[in-house]
Amino acid sequence: MDNTEFSKLKRNLTALVEFSSVVNSSLDLTFTLNNLLFSTMGKFLTPKGMIILKPKDKYEIISMKGLDANLTKDFPNITEENELDTNTHLHEFLSRNNLTLKEKIFSSSRCLGIIALGEKINKNSYSEDEVQFLKTILNIAATAIENSLFIDELKKVNRDLDSRINRLNSLFELGKEFGLLTEEGRISKLLIYSLLGQFLVSSYAVIIVEGEKLRVIESTVSKNKLLDSLKQYDLSNLSTHLNKIEIEKNYEKISNFNFELIVPMQLRGVTKGLLLLGSRINKLSYTRPDIEFINSVGSLAIISLENKRLFKEALEKQKMEEELELAKEIQKNLLPKSMPQLSDFEFDASTISSRQIGGDYYDLIKIDDENYIGAIADVSGKGVPASLLMANLQAFLKSISRLDLSIEQATELINDLVSENTSDGRFITFFWFKLDIESKMFTYVNAGHNPPLLIRDNKIRYLDKGGILLGVMKTKFHYVSETITLKKNDLIVLFTDGVTEAKNKNDEEFSDEKLEKILLSLTHNTATEVINEIKNSIEVFTNGQPQSDDITLLVMKVF
Repeated sequence: MDNTEFSKLKRNLTALVEFSSVVNSSLDLTFTLNNLLFSTMGKFLTPKGMIILKPKDKYEIISMKGLDANLTKDFPNITEENELDTNTHLHEFLSRNNLTLKEKIFSSSRCLGIIALGEKINKNSYSEDEVQFLKTILNIAATAIENSLFIDELKKVNRDLDSRINRLNSLFELGKEFGLLTEEGRISKLLIYSLLGQFLVSSYAVIIVEGEKLRVIESTVSKNKLLDSLKQYDLSNLSTHLNKIEIEKNYEKISNFNFELIVPMQLRGVTKGLLLLGSRINKLSYTRPDIEFINSVGSLAIISLENKRLFKEALEKQKMEEELELAKEIQKNLLPKSMPQLSDFEFDASTISSRQIGGDYYDLIKIDDENYIGAIADVSGKGVPASLLMANLQAFLKSISRLDLSIEQATELINDLVSENTSDGRFITFFWFKLDIESKMFTYVNAGHNPPLLIRDNKIRYLDKGGILLGVMKTKFHYVSETITLKKNDLIVLFTDGVTEAKNKNDEEFSDEKLEKILLSLTHNTATEVINEIKNSIEVFTNGQPQSDDITLLVMKVF
């Protein structure tokens, strides 16, 4: 080996040692690649070069010198290592930019990418020794590049981890804040402010889904126009987010508001609300972690809104239950506290309330020592309206019973008063009687009620003379009455349809036939025994099944 070759080899080795020392002194990828390019470009006297690596899913230009930065836009899409040799677009790209030398960069485990160098200033071709030197310096640089890539990825993971930790902390704090709020306006404001602070959103809307209806509670755009647009589509079952492309493609009217993201706010898999977000002021796109955070904040908000709704419903339910209990107590107080004790007559009554406030009514009113008025009625419907109408009926009955009117005239007057005070198709089935205890004369009128049963000599007689229901219309047709002289052992049973229509678990009714059969076996029993036997039979038949109607009985036994 002559002195010239030895000096050249010495220079190359010195350069390699110095290069190795420099590139391994830092784990910064930019520093490593810049030194690689400067060293090779200086060694080979070329004015330009670039390094292509695969940091993620495809190869990209990571560093370049002496070339226009806009070249990255024309770089071909390459995902596989073999394409570095076979991809014609890559060859054309390198040739177009006068990059004449290309070498792969190999680490111990994989191909990291390529280095491409431009034509030498002296126009000479790259010699075999120069190519070999380039391969050697690439082998030295490969470890530093791989380490730098690993460190860059680790830094990115750490940044993502820090970001997630910060967002988790934010969610934790927001969760506490949302938990303290009960007003819809303050909940929606906290939701929006938290998103504005994180993403610098230019426009937004918060939509609540209530069954098939949508309601806008916060918006930077016209609420009415937005609702008109939203009604064109079924978003109540949206289960995943929609990006800008999907909105523009499938929801044209909504895209007119320039929303770039729609995120459903779900509770137990059911969409309870929608978040519509416009572009970010910093022009950044919404990333997957961004959408996950938005979804989490939206879930916190919708839970708080749902809790507020449930709390309000619970208060309303409690208030309603208190009112119903009060109404039941009032209704109970409208019924007789006790039955009169007479020498030749025994009276007893009972009412079993259903789960709701009903409209059953019975009464026994003393007119004087010799005359009594008895009544039973069933107001259509349930709840407070029915109980109020029943209270009106009691007031009418007690007032009119003091007037010197025949039972037919009195019934017509009651019907006219009820008709004036009813609406929405409500009516009352009504049966009442006047009893002279001395003469045992029993005069009655039946206004559309279940015919009471007179059991005499083991036979049943239906007390059905009268006229139309109370409250259907003012009296146009006169009511008729019937007078019966009662005999010893007569049994009269007045009842509401809750008795015969009581149902068991098979949806079968107790029936008129069953009631009549029981009564025929009780002709010698007292009024109290009759009521107890009917109640026991119904209880056995229904076997604890809840009933939708009150069960009311008024029984009179003649001695």
